[in-house]
Amino acid sequence: MAARMAKRPLWAPWRIEYLRRLQDGEDDECFLCRNASAKTGDDQHFVIARGRWCYALLNRYPYNSGHLLIAPYRHLGDLPALRPSERHELFDFVTSAEIALRSALDPQGFNLGCNIGGVAGAALEGHVHFHLVPRWSGDTNFMPVVADVGCVPQALAETAALLRRHWPGPKRRK
Repeated sequence: MAARMAKRPLWAPWRIEYLRRLQDGEDDECFLCRNASAKTGDDQHFVIARGRWCYALLNRYPYNSGHLLIAPYRHLGDLPALRPSERHELFDFVTSAEIALRSALDPQGFNLGCNIGGVAGAALEGHVHFHLVPRWSGDTNFMPVVADVGCVPQALAETAALLRRHWPGPKRRK
């Protein structure tokens, strides 16, 4: 039997803001709707690209560097509620996100997920969205995506600027 490794703390200080907002009930407004409707401030909201029906942004509380969220502008709880045009653009954005991440960060793989409903792990139940998480050999295992643990080695603003330079097709608003 292999010796057990001693447990070490993993520091992720940016997540405390998120946890406090959840605990205090301060974040009752849908952050995807708030970011989608913002007329300015894409840099502050880490929006990478905008299309006609959906947009892509960095997750403020990422599981890994480059963790992107791809969401429709409309506040909808599940995929069948999307119009065909929204559904098509959503998956085009997932594809563009993979292209940008490959070009900018050179990951060796990805986790792609969409949690629909609270019992499926959706922290934001009312606004369907996809997570695209780049992965590298030795970064960690899949547990951070399901167990809320992780280590992110790059600042969000730096990652956002890099992904904007590598995003194919439609760009974001200034």
